[in-house]
Amino acid sequence: PKQKRPLWWSAALKLLRPDVSVTARSSRYMARWIVFGVIIGIVAGLGAIVFYWLLAHSTDLFLGRLVGYLPPAPAGEGNHPATAMARPWALPLVVSLGGLASGLIVFLLAPEAEGHGTDAAIEAFHSKGGRVRARIVPIKTIASAIMIGAGGSGGREGPTAQISAGVGSLIGQLLHLEPNELRILVATGIGAGIGSIFRAPLGGAVLAAEILYTHDLEIEALFPSLIASIVGYSIFGSWAGWQPIFGAQPELGFQNPLQLGYFAILGILCGGFGVLYAKFFYGTVHVSRRIPLPGWLKPAIGGLMVGLIGLVVPQAIGTGYGWLQAGMNTDIFSLPLWIILAIPLIKIVATSFSIGTGGSGGIFGPGMVIGGMLGAAFWRVGHGVLPGMPPSPASFTIVAMMALFGGIAHAPLAVMLMVAEMTGNLSLLAPAMIAVGLATLVTGDNTIYSSQLRTRADSPAHRYQFSFPLLGSLSVRDAMRPLTVLLAQRMTVAEAERELEEHSLPGAPVVDDGHLTGVFTLSDVEHVPPDDRPTLLVARVMTSNPISIEPSASLDRALDSLATAGVSWMPVTEEPRGRVLGTVSAASIVQAYRGALNWTVHRLRGITSGTVLLESRLDAGSPLAGKYLRETHLPPETLVVSIQRDGVTIMPRGDTQLRPGDLLVIITGEASESTVRAYLEGGAPVVATTSTTHQPGTSSG
Repeated sequence: PKQKRPLWWSAALKLLRPDVSVTARSSRYMARWIVFGVIIGIVAGLGAIVFYWLLAHSTDLFLGRLVGYLPPAPAGEGNHPATAMARPWALPLVVSLGGLASGLIVFLLAPEAEGHGTDAAIEAFHSKGGRVRARIVPIKTIASAIMIGAGGSGGREGPTAQISAGVGSLIGQLLHLEPNELRILVATGIGAGIGSIFRAPLGGAVLAAEILYTHDLEIEALFPSLIASIVGYSIFGSWAGWQPIFGAQPELGFQNPLQLGYFAILGILCGGFGVLYAKFFYGTVHVSRRIPLPGWLKPAIGGLMVGLIGLVVPQAIGTGYGWLQAGMNTDIFSLPLWIILAIPLIKIVATSFSIGTGGSGGIFGPGMVIGGMLGAAFWRVGHGVLPGMPPSPASFTIVAMMALFGGIAHAPLAVMLMVAEMTGNLSLLAPAMIAVGLATLVTGDNTIYSSQLRTRADSPAHRYQFSFPLLGSLSVRDAMRPLTVLLAQRMTVAEAERELEEHSLPGAPVVDDGHLTGVFTLSDVEHVPPDDRPTLLVARVMTSNPISIEPSASLDRALDSLATAGVSWMPVTEEPRGRVLGTVSAASIVQAYRGALNWTVHRLRGITSGTVLLESRLDAGSPLAGKYLRETHLPPETLVVSIQRDGVTIMPRGDTQLRPGDLLVIITGEASESTVRAYLEGGAPVVATTSTTHQPGTSSG
């Protein structure tokens, strides 16, 4: 017997499951994404705490206890200096051991978790329908904590981004959300995870929309990401503290226009180093994959190389945030000039060996360290030589952090905001815009995230929206086929098979109490032995929780859902899992699309819920041509919005005469659409139901 769900559960599902009959401005849409944003924000905040704690203890175990060395910490995380290395001979062994442990965990349990997590989350958005396997989350967390804690050069933002993106994807899958909803949850998780661990909520939210493309934005991800980033930041800040990672630096400011030239040169340098970072990193990935060794062993070899580098330049190991803090003040004079000049290059090599060989970690943090130390080196070389140099390297360090990674990640706005939040200073945004702009120009189409695509038109997530733009103006109702067969859960497989064969159908919806509960197909019959078919019930064989869609959904979304699920048809329901109204298939969508190409009346995007916009061009034979607008007798609740004539927009009045070639834009209610369409195509007048029916244009004529 069917078990009744609690009222709170039904209400939650009704709110969280997609309902495309409402617009982005509706209160229900906002409420749903506020709920999703809060949930992902909680996950991001707690995930950042867990990873931060694991990384701290891993660092204490591997570097602290085994090597006798602790790297420096930034101002917002203790601000302690680096300790002397008691057992330097152990460093290469420990980093190699961390790489080996990380490689074994990843390649034996979840090979897709190798490398930097943010890129994997971007790939899930574009190519996997927003689906992330559940086991990636714990594996990525543990493997990254070991790799970075043992001295591998990596950032902690990649793992936290993949944690929150992965959990967001799992939540969406449990609720059976559509692929477009899953993708937004993944993008939201990326922004919330990075914004939480860096204590930069605004930058993290913008990053969610910006980081998916090299020359575009995913605007739909912005609102839920703002909610999630704020919640995640609040949770992580309550545990770790509210001070910016690199400390508040309100004394910094831009006061000398002469420095704009220096920041321009710095931006060009950052663009060049950003390209070098990407080229060397993916060159290492390419070479590593061609080495005929087991995948789990390669991070150990990379770790050994990083450990040997760390003996000479200890600034290359770990996250490097503490050394970046030193590059913001005059402590930089305590380091030899050759070390300062070498750190940007050495950090590129160390990160490539750590992550490019298959190790687990992020590349965002190292990118900021590379850029920041490049800015510090630029200041150190010019200090006392070039006129107008500030007394502290902080401004050059901060701007270079923004420029290098903002350019090579193609997320200039997000990175500028993040670095400003991480340093507690917004006064450097003016010179930063010059540096970031030039760095982006030098970077071109090069990117540090190989899964980024150029624009939304290149993404499988928007393949039908941009490839067949007319599909976005057609609704499922235009392609829906009426029901021929409805199956019941209590029918036997043999009875259902006879029904399908009698009507020559490959499958049919299964209902219980009038609501959709599953889908049964002839391929399901083939998996049941013939002797069991007369007794086995459909409920035991059917596909439960099938995809479905509402009649008001657009056809581009319907086709995307079919393609992602790998099926040829799906039920059309009043609401998710509601009463079945009909079916829609790939064939019926194509047929509707071909028919729409020949229409003289096309639907445009609706401007409010319950309304549609229609576009109709009058040809010479149209019965409307030559009539005045007041004489057209359009159906009730219909209004001519504008008339395009010879490239000029005419605001319609009652005495406006329609001419052949006019392009009419008309607004009407969804219920009147078919009547208006038939009238415009056939020209048959519609008799008003009352004498007070409003005629378009008469109020202004």
